[in-house]
Amino acid sequence: MSISEYLVEHWGMLIMLIGLSIVLYSDKHLEHRMINRMAVTVIMIFVYSITCHIETYLGNQDTYTIARSILSAVNYSLVTFLLVNIIMIVYPEEKRVLYIPAILNTILCFFSIFTRVVFWIDTNNHFHRGPLGYLTYFVNGMYLLYLLINLLRNKRRQKEEYPLIIFLAATSTSCLVMPLFMGEMSLHWFNISIAINIMLYYIYLLQQYTKKDPLTKLLNRQSFYSDSEKYYSDITAFVTMDMDGLKKINDNEGHIAGDIAIKTVADCFWNASKRKQRVYRVGGDEYVILCLSCKEDDVKALIDRIRQEIGKTRYSCSIGYAMKEKDSTIDSLYKLADSRMYEEKKKYYERIGRTAR
Repeated sequence: MSISEYLVEHWGMLIMLIGLSIVLYSDKHLEHRMINRMAVTVIMIFVYSITCHIETYLGNQDTYTIARSILSAVNYSLVTFLLVNIIMIVYPEEKRVLYIPAILNTILCFFSIFTRVVFWIDTNNHFHRGPLGYLTYFVNGMYLLYLLINLLRNKRRQKEEYPLIIFLAATSTSCLVMPLFMGEMSLHWFNISIAINIMLYYIYLLQQYTKKDPLTKLLNRQSFYSDSEKYYSDITAFVTMDMDGLKKINDNEGHIAGDIAIKTVADCFWNASKRKQRVYRVGGDEYVILCLSCKEDDVKALIDRIRQEIGKTRYSCSIGYAMKEKDSTIDSLYKLADSRMYEEKKKYYERIGRTAR
């Protein structure tokens, strides 16, 4: 065993981890919590590569040492914690209770050094599985299944996000399973695969910053223009919304209160929308929803849900919609929905006895 052998085996992974560490250190966009999780994952991948390399070396010796058992327990534990960290990166709002199965797996793996419950190594240095020999694989499989189930049930994710997360799960699964059939030659594949996956997801997160409004987290105006062309054949309706009285809030309560109002009504639009209804912030207090393959009843139901959500707040908004016809264009749909929205806004200000501001 030598440093040169380690470098030859893991050179690609090390270059990837060093590069990722540099961009994480200089990142000014991601939340501090997300950067920390990615940094911890990078460290865990590096540590796993070292412990795996040493354990493989010890496994090729003629005599057994307890160090090999300890390193085996460490490796089983690290793989599971790496998967939990990936889930926490993909789904930042997950609770820390998700770590409990990984912690129990770690306890049993280290307990196995003396009890042989998960694995044991005989005096001839041969590895054997105990009664719970596939415990780690089972726990890891449950985590990967959880990752995919969350993807399918999360209505907030758009369909273009599915391929990347499925890719992350599929590559992680394959690298966990391959050692069962291909032996030690495939052990280091897990390291490089997870490193690549983290880098890909980091690039994806940065891409989202070019597509989303930083205040509301809704899709931004540029995304609206792009998606209007991209999904034109699927668009069946436009819904436009404009907040009532934002200027008064800014003048009387300050711009921080105005930002809170903008974010609150944006959350209402987002909560009311479904998977085929894409929500955009296209101006200060102006919003648009592109309805894809939705019937008019679906659009009316969407508007009802918006009114219910807004009704739970101290704010109000005006809404207009337009259904796509044979000769409709993006501009004509937008103008028609906008004109209906302003008709409603005019009635609102007439009702409260003020001029629209």
